[in-house]
Amino acid sequence: MAHSSHTSHSLLRKRGEGIATVSFSELLFDLIYVFAVTQLSHYFLHHLNWTGFLQSAVLWFAVWLGWQHTTWMTNWFDPNIRSIRGILFVLMMIGLLVAAAIPGAFGERGWIFAVCYVVIQVGRTASILFMLGRKHQLTPNYTRIFGWFVISAVFWIIGAFQEGEMRLFLWAIAVLCDYTAPMFGFYLPFLGRSDSAKDWTIDGHHLAERSQLFVIIAFGETILMSGASLSEIEVWTAPVVLAALISFISSLAMWWIYFDASSEAGAEKIMEVDNPGLLGLKYHSIHVILVGALILCAVGDELVVNHPLEHMTAAAIFVVIVGPVIYLVANMVYKWFTCRVVAKSHIIAIAALLILIFFSSHLNLIAANTLSVSIFVFISIYEVVDSKKKGRKKIRG
Repeated sequence: MAHSSHTSHSLLRKRGEGIATVSFSELLFDLIYVFAVTQLSHYFLHHLNWTGFLQSAVLWFAVWLGWQHTTWMTNWFDPNIRSIRGILFVLMMIGLLVAAAIPGAFGERGWIFAVCYVVIQVGRTASILFMLGRKHQLTPNYTRIFGWFVISAVFWIIGAFQEGEMRLFLWAIAVLCDYTAPMFGFYLPFLGRSDSAKDWTIDGHHLAERSQLFVIIAFGETILMSGASLSEIEVWTAPVVLAALISFISSLAMWWIYFDASSEAGAEKIMEVDNPGLLGLKYHSIHVILVGALILCAVGDELVVNHPLEHMTAAAIFVVIVGPVIYLVANMVYKWFTCRVVAKSHIIAIAALLILIFFSSHLNLIAANTLSVSIFVFISIYEVVDSKKKGRKKIRG
């Protein structure tokens, strides 16, 4: 990995001096995203239809992409240096406005959401370009990134002054630009494309740890939604308390599936490969879907705790059963990227959840959630038994 050429600037992290750690300023920065995830889950809960889902998805991708590009910045640049820390704090302040504008993003506060998002992406990139100067190796890469953010900014700003479906359509294009541009090396005419092997010399451990911390934020939201719903209900009936406990078990089982093996393997893989930047890009591309699925599950948890004995509706099926399916698919892809392993237990669980959809019209919310959670518990147990078997084989070998 060509780290040496990137240490020639005083603002950059020093490579080769042990593992890059996550700084306290980065952890403080993440608190804005705790708020943003809560805002998103509440937005979808109050707009539980297809339009609401598409709107929530666009807003979620915007929130994630703002966080993702800041994470790559702090991977290259030392957040303990005051100028970089200063950028982080300014981004936090603007990020607070973005998160606060989420409930009205498709209403009167659309322009606040769009302008603040653009200021975060364009402003951060412009600041880094200014600090780097013209001759640094990272400058061409950041110039291309800047170009793409300017292109997406056009759609964000024009969309902010449209209404309804047109705003959703333009913002979806903007999100697509920001999400897919790295996959093509931020290609621009005359500027060419970035080479992931040469230009994206990231620290794999730091990138993996940052993603894991965001996953923890999303799990926090699933627990928070269940707990908050329970505390607001005046009369605690047996089904209500049982629904809250089942939702908690669901969070534990999903945590186990991600953290017991996958996350550690992911960190090690990024540190070992010859092209960590490309794997880091794949890593983030799937994590946005994985964390998004956890937000869906959080909405499902609140729905089940509030109305445990109500019958399943199409919206309930989506958050209680389809959310977990998306989570498992994302986790499977993640395991494939990092370990080149096809998780058979996940395939069985996805099939079981899809079969559950066909019978869900005969079930109430708590029954459907109990069956869904049972499937996750089965996977967790299977993964533990399977890892022990593999461990024994290694010892014998």
